[in-house]
Amino acid sequence: MVDRINLGIIGINEGNGHPFSFAAIINGFDPQGMKESGWDVIYNYLKIRDASEFGFHKVQVTHAWTQDPEQTKKLARASRIPNIVADVHDMLDEVDGVIIARDDYETHYPLAKAFLEKGKFVFIDKPLSLDTSELKFFKKYLENGKLMSCAGARYARELDEIRGNIDSFGELKLVRGTVVNSLEKYGIHMLDGIFSVTGFQAKSVSCFDAKHTSMMIRNKDDSLIFIDALGSAAKTLQFDFWSDTDRFHAETNDNFTMFRRLLADFVLMMRTGRPAIDPELVLNSMKVLIAANISRTEGREVEIDEIAI
Repeated sequence: MVDRINLGIIGINEGNGHPFSFAAIINGFDPQGMKESGWDVIYNYLKIRDASEFGFHKVQVTHAWTQDPEQTKKLARASRIPNIVADVHDMLDEVDGVIIARDDYETHYPLAKAFLEKGKFVFIDKPLSLDTSELKFFKKYLENGKLMSCAGARYARELDEIRGNIDSFGELKLVRGTVVNSLEKYGIHMLDGIFSVTGFQAKSVSCFDAKHTSMMIRNKDDSLIFIDALGSAAKTLQFDFWSDTDRFHAETNDNFTMFRRLLADFVLMMRTGRPAIDPELVLNSMKVLIAANISRTEGREVEIDEIAI
């Protein structure tokens, strides 16, 4: 059981401002510092929120590290983080947990390993890893409530209606998710959003390359999930569900709420020691993305059971 929680925020990478938004949701933010951070989208959605929406009881981001000292200074100022460290491991004995807020999954294992082995709580940004040996390492920490990993779309408020009514939605036939950027990095938004509604029933994966990457997931009941990663395109994070009797559509835009809900579950996991998300669901979602890569490389349908973790 953890009472007062000190957190570290780790890393930054191109196109991903999560360190700024996550830390600000916990600590509050310096308006001028955030405005000058270069993350206009984040500044614009933070500045319209009420002060009561920031912070969690006895929780603070106390330490920051990124691989770029100038970015670390901007992050610390913008999100009111009191301590900057020169080496990521300098915070190892100073914090109860860390948020690894990078979505380049190749960095996740080397950044997380020492913290997990030290018994710290760790949140890792999406996707966790597409390397089965790394996932085998992460598995025990997912199971013992030390590690959490997901995409923000799992907590999208725009999906609340169908989450709450899925039992009366009818026999599910087709689900579509559409997102920008690459399938490897952003497909997990679609998977986490969809599986938060339907649960995991995936049987196989097939990928199709055209002007964008399209992934078809065949479920065990023969219903289908299509996920389209558009690459460079107008911003979209869209979900569509069809049953034999109903239809649901959502375009998710409220990043603040999804990130606050995510962080609330991470804090709850730290206080209870119970996994925030079913570990098998996390691993199965990674299996889908791994299967998608195999399908694209080998040009075939890939069974989920082919991926052993």
